[in-house]
This record gives sequence, C-alpha cells and structure tokens, in this order.
Amino acid sequence: MTTPSAVPDVLGPGLDVVFCGINPGRVSAGAGAHFANPRNDFWRLLHDAGFTPRLLAPNEQFELPRYGVGVTNAAFRTTSGSGDLRQADFAGAAARLGRIAKLRPRFIAFVGKEAYRGAFGERPDLGLQTRRLGATELFVLPSTSPANAAVPYAERSRWFRELGTLVAPEQSRRSTRQRRSRSRRPARRS
Repeated sequence: MTTPSAVPDVLGPGLDVVFCGINPGRVSAGAGAHFANPRNDFWRLLHDAGFTPRLLAPNEQFELPRYGVGVTNAAFRTTSGSGDLRQADFAGAAARLGRIAKLRPRFIAFVGKEAYRGAFGERPDLGLQTRRLGATELFVLPSTSPANAAVPYAERSRWFRELGTLVAPEQSRRSTRQRRSRSRRPARRS
C-alpha cells in the first residue's frame, strides 16, 4: 500500500514543467518541502537556468506555479538516501505521473535518472526522452542531491539550461501575460 508523502505535491493545470524528484530525504520530510537539504543544488539550479526570477527557498515551494513550475516525487517513502528504496516503493508511479500529465504540463523533468528508472523500469540517458505521457514530454536531468557531488555543478547546470531552452518560448509568453495583467491593474491610492 502506498502511503502519502511527507512532502506535498506542488501542481496545477497547464504548467510548463513539473520536476519529479526520486523521493523525500529526511531533511525534506522534516521541512515538508522538496529539495530542502541545504546541500541540494535544486533551487539554485532552478534559478540559474531561468525558471524562477529569484532564488527561492524550499519553504517557498508553493510560489512555483506562478512561474509555470511544479514539483513531485516518483516515490513517496522517506529515506536517508535513494539507495534505500526498493522497486515496491515505485509501485503505481507511472500511473500517478500519467494522472499528473492530464494536468497538461508541457514537460515532466526527472531530477535524477533513478526517478525515471523507478517510474518506468528503464535506464534513461540524460536529456529529452522518446517516451511521452500523452502530450507531455519527458526530460531527465542529473540528480541535484549532495550524494551526486561527483557531477560538477557546471554539468548539472548545463542540463537545467538545456531544459530551459525547450521551455523558454512558453515562459516568455507567460511572462508577457503577467506583465500585461499587472500593467492593467489600477494604481493604488494612498
């Protein structure tokens, strides 16, 4: 039986990209926030690649949908490390991601090859995948975990930026719409 995650999904309809981590680590579970370990580079990579206009803290995760971004995990169970997960922890992950795809994100980006492998039982390469979930494209990024420190920040950043270039046209339209809607609001009077 699957138990609910200690870290809530942050989702909404029509997002540009939903980032899918492997599972909550102990620090994230304790904080109730995705990628909360201060040594995890996810939030910095997200900002550096242009997905957010400023560096967000993990406790600001519910701000992500305003930037066209969501977050989830492939497995719910909290562990010290992803190596503690078993195949059973990913039971139903592909079907759940299929339900998330019905919210019509343009991309689901797996933060680590193990998130994709756990969900689909296939070893992926980094980058855009041939598999889709309906109209949603799938992309695999290097893990941002401190346990993946052997992969330099610049290399992880390159993959986040590559995803950003695929997402950029819609993000540009979203930014333009947000600027226009703000400019139409009446000015506040003191």
